[in-house]
Amino acid sequence: MILAWLQCLEVTEFTYYLEVTHVLVSATEMLQKAKAGRYAVGHFNINNLEWAKAVLEAAQECNSPVILGVWAGAGKYMGGYKTVVGMVNGLLEDLNITVSVALHLDHGNYEDCFKCIDVGFSSVMFDGSRYTIEENVAKTKELVAACKEKGISLEAEVGFIGIEDDVSSIAELSNHRECKMVADMGIDCLAAGIGNIHGKYPDNWTGLSFDLLEDIQKAIGDVPFVLHGGSGIPDYMLRKAISLGVAKINVNTEMQLAFAKATKEYIDAGKDNEGNTYLSKGFDPRYLLAPGFDAIKSTVKEKMEVFGSINKA
Repeated sequence: MILAWLQCLEVTEFTYYLEVTHVLVSATEMLQKAKAGRYAVGHFNINNLEWAKAVLEAAQECNSPVILGVWAGAGKYMGGYKTVVGMVNGLLEDLNITVSVALHLDHGNYEDCFKCIDVGFSSVMFDGSRYTIEENVAKTKELVAACKEKGISLEAEVGFIGIEDDVSSIAELSNHRECKMVADMGIDCLAAGIGNIHGKYPDNWTGLSFDLLEDIQKAIGDVPFVLHGGSGIPDYMLRKAISLGVAKINVNTEMQLAFAKATKEYIDAGKDNEGNTYLSKGFDPRYLLAPGFDAIKSTVKEKMEVFGSINKA
């Protein structure tokens, strides 16, 4: 039936159909271009429709490639991985998004990686840091084969990337030899701990280890490096990390803080009680969530400027 329909189209009509088709892409090519061009693609975690729409609109307006990140908790919160795929694909079409967009599982376990591969994610991350290096390598190798079959990009992790308020974890830097062992499996990008953490950075944070980053880069060769915990790292450090080969930077906490601050200011100012008609009531979610939406969008644009990805789509 589809073949018959295509045969009925004029060539110009079919060309137009292809031009307006918006699809998710693997992160492989965008990260290879970023590494070669000495800029980084932003990975921005999404938590709901507002997050996804704000990030996509920012990317389109900046003409920047972008990666939408979804971790297991956010996926469950949004109704499940299949629901997330449907929402993002719908936004790509309805918002007429033409820049390169990857939908990526963030810190996925072994089982969730396969779930996301099956439902239409275009990229997955396998966080094998909980396993021994031998187990990490073995499971990574299996996932490489599954991802290659579907044309999906795979990110792997070596070492433990810390969390806020866990000062001891900051010192757990990755081993560049283990990084090479995982990179040699054929992955598309590698995350490793170089002093970066998730969440807010504590006052006693000593910064990124650029010496370790250089050692890892030498060990993994052309494999793009991923910097997790991009929120709160000073711009000059981010730019130096990019100059040393970082091609993907993850941002989540900074967007959450911006959204919360803008929403709180709106409520504290009594804006949610203003208006006396149905369409102008301040508690309508279209009004209530708008300041937070704008704050996310602004944060994403600021990061894209620092990452150097504007006009790189």
